[in-house]
Amino acid sequence: MPSDLLVLGFDTSAAHCAAALLCGDRVVASTHEDMGRGQAERLMPLLEDVLAKGGATWAELAAIGVGTGPGNFTGIRISVAAARGLALGLGCPAIGVNGFDALAHGACDLPALCAVVAPRDHLYLGPDGDLPARLVPVGDAADRTVICATDTAAMSAAGVRVVAPAYSIAEATARVAMTRIGQDVSRPVPLYIRPADAAPSREAAPVILP
Repeated sequence: MPSDLLVLGFDTSAAHCAAALLCGDRVVASTHEDMGRGQAERLMPLLEDVLAKGGATWAELAAIGVGTGPGNFTGIRISVAAARGLALGLGCPAIGVNGFDALAHGACDLPALCAVVAPRDHLYLGPDGDLPARLVPVGDAADRTVICATDTAAMSAAGVRVVAPAYSIAEATARVAMTRIGQDVSRPVPLYIRPADAAPSREAAPVILP
């Protein structure tokens, strides 16, 4: 694989809008903006800014890496939809990278699980032996070592030992995507571990008058 391939990775699966541009193994531009909402409006200008800072154009990209979650439902859909659209328009592959693979990339060979912070003192825990990825209370990871980007008070109180990931979420997403160029990968799809909080209304449907 050529060492000068350009890969743009981005993620909006949590309260942030983050992107990184890699040229081979080198980060040429990156940014991370904390935001609770507004990622849909901010994402494309932010990607344009990262490309401009890296002196690159859309046409030069060899691939797009996108974070697929777990995390915020709306945020995940924003990034995945953007990646699919860009790939279609640019004619380059869009490669989905879940948060567990991003956290594990470049990590030391530790007996640790990958974990993503979830609402209400819960964690999304990555696959563990025969156990699939799952949503659990923080207490279920008590006295365990986890690779996680955030160390919450609840985790500390439960005795969870937190190891920081080797890379930021956007950089890790781009790096994992770089390793998958040329592989037979399907288009990105969101990784949802829990049902959506939103539910259909229980009220009767409105009557449409003739």
